Amino acid sequence: MINNGKEPKTDTLAETDNYMVWKAEEPDGEITYHIELNNLTLHFFEEEWQEFIELVSNLK
Repeated sequence: MINNGKEPKTDTLAETDNYMVWKAEEPDGEITYHIELNNLTLHFFEEEWQEFIELVSNLK
């Protein structure tokens, strides 16, 4: 679904006192994922996010 607004639609996926993971639906329809770790934010496109989730799921 394409968001026709000028601002991205955001959803918080997970949050603790110090960290947050959220996704944004950009006006052009692109989905991006963001991980905020204190003052560091990591940004992922959909394909990168899927690979990151696969990587994290292999942690023990």
